[in-house]
Amino acid sequence: MKLLVLGGTKFLGRHAVDAALAGGHEVTIFTRGQTNPELFPDVEHLHGDRDGGLDVLRGGAWEGVVDTSGYVPRVVRQSAELLRDRVERYVFVSSISVYADFSGTITEATQVAELEDPATEEVEEHYGALKAACERVVEEVYGDRSARVRAGLIVGPYDPTDRFTYWPRRIALGGEVLGPGDPEAPVQFVDARDLAAWLVRLALNGPGGTFNATGPAQRLTFAELLERARNAIGSQAAVVWVDEQRVLDAGVQPWLELPLWLPGDDYAGMARAEISNALAAGLAFRPVEETIVDTLAWDRTVDGNRPTLAHDKEREILAAR
Repeated sequence: MKLLVLGGTKFLGRHAVDAALAGGHEVTIFTRGQTNPELFPDVEHLHGDRDGGLDVLRGGAWEGVVDTSGYVPRVVRQSAELLRDRVERYVFVSSISVYADFSGTITEATQVAELEDPATEEVEEHYGALKAACERVVEEVYGDRSARVRAGLIVGPYDPTDRFTYWPRRIALGGEVLGPGDPEAPVQFVDARDLAAWLVRLALNGPGGTFNATGPAQRLTFAELLERARNAIGSQAAVVWVDEQRVLDAGVQPWLELPLWLPGDDYAGMARAEISNALAAGLAFRPVEETIVDTLAWDRTVDGNRPTLAHDKEREILAAR
């Protein structure tokens, strides 16, 4: 079968291409040709721009499309409408960030955020509401031929954000590791490879609908994650749990400096998303240990500074406890 990927040479799209090729499918990648252009030399590369530069797609036809790079409704509408009669199914990668209230458990029926100014295209400021608006465009154009996938924290090899990678790297370093807040707090994330394989299946075979897509399938606490990381890596690290207010008072930024940490109640729902619809539609997860070990192996090949908690700052907090 023939699959089109909008994006496909950076992170999630890269894994989607891998999954499609492993399934024996014929893949076309549409990109600007600027990020990792050397990847996938044996697949069809089409170059253009999502905003007004889609003409190269007019001559093709595909069973499905996976859109990993849509952030602005006006731009998403261009590809959705151009491809309406050229693809059977459209899978749009949205975000768990679409919801208006994260204080409780999130289901697909939870109210999404709305744009005060429908014309805004300020992605950093209105990311969730813009993603929700993009979803509506795709559903309007494709109806039940579309899937809108509200992905949680996407992790694994080639993740450019360090929003999960910090933990395998820090556990591997050993010594006393700062554990922020409640060790029994739930955590959720999805390996990009698992998500990508499922996106390909949705694009080629359905079903349509709206899905929260994060994991794992069973509840996982912060403490359990770090203990499983310690065992998988073979580390002698000792996690020291510190009251969340002390960590906040030290100026540590939740989620950014210490990934997965969501203090207080305002964003607790981001780690409590209901995923039964995605599980029923075939989303499956590899063992957490595999994600941890593979992410660490990839991270060791990457040079450069990280935006997460500096080791010196961590030591200061632990010394002051």
